Amino acid sequence: MPFDASKANATNGAKLFKTRCAQCHTCDKDGGNKVGPNLHGLFGRKSGQVSGFTYTAANQNKGVIWKEDTLFDYLENPKKYIPGTKMAFAGFKKEQDRNDVIAYLKESTAK
Repeated sequence: MPFDASKANATNGAKLFKTRCAQCHTCDKDGGNKVGPNLHGLFGRKSGQVSGFTYTAANQNKGVIWKEDTLFDYLENPKKYIPGTKMAFAGFKKEQDRNDVIAYLKESTAK
């Protein structure tokens, strides 16, 4: 099932991001990289392309363009979607959580 904007709650997504993602990622334009890359400008970007972040070859070679549906699939199980990624996060198993986080990311990472 793909991303469903009609079911997405960006406010809940912000809470989920803060508790499950923010320790490794920032969304701010000048936020810099942490353990994971800065997510500013995420939508429409090819995987493995943030300047100054060291990616695994698996992430660089995946060649996925990040958009709602690719993120929806990726966030369910990052290690399954990109075998060999160093992202330790197990994923958001609930579709609603993925919808919410993606809605938040669409707002918070816009250029």
